[in-house]
Amino acid sequence: MDNPQGRVQSLRNDESGTLAVVSIDVAAVCPRCAAGKGCGAGIAGSAGHPRQVEALVPPGLDIREGDLVEVTLAPNRLLRAALIVYGLPLAGAVAAATLAYALALGDVAAAVAALAGVLAGLQIGRWRLGRDSCLSRFVPTIHRRQRDDTRAAI
Repeated sequence: MDNPQGRVQSLRNDESGTLAVVSIDVAAVCPRCAAGKGCGAGIAGSAGHPRQVEALVPPGLDIREGDLVEVTLAPNRLLRAALIVYGLPLAGAVAAATLAYALALGDVAAAVAALAGVLAGLQIGRWRLGRDSCLSRFVPTIHRRQRDDTRAAI
């Protein structure tokens, strides 16, 4: 997936800097979303509507409401988020199933333990992402303002 483009809906200032609410049409930038086969990130949202995200505006970048912008998330931060969301449940499942096999509890107990490990990993990931210090690392940034040909035609 390329860096998505979106339109700035609103701007606000807080202690972390200037934040912009950007409306992004995910189907336009993600072929899997357009085909209705997304990764699950939009499972709670509706398919045909733009997604609203908050993005940090870097100092010195002049952004106004209505501007077309490119939004990015640093690759290492995206990897960290994926490890929290997918890695913790997987690690919980493997650790719990391994423990059940080490204790010779049998296959059914190992399967139940693996499921319990997945649930524990999900809870730990949810708790980790719910902390402001963690979640603030995963705020996307506006990379640049794009040229908007539709505005020039108006």
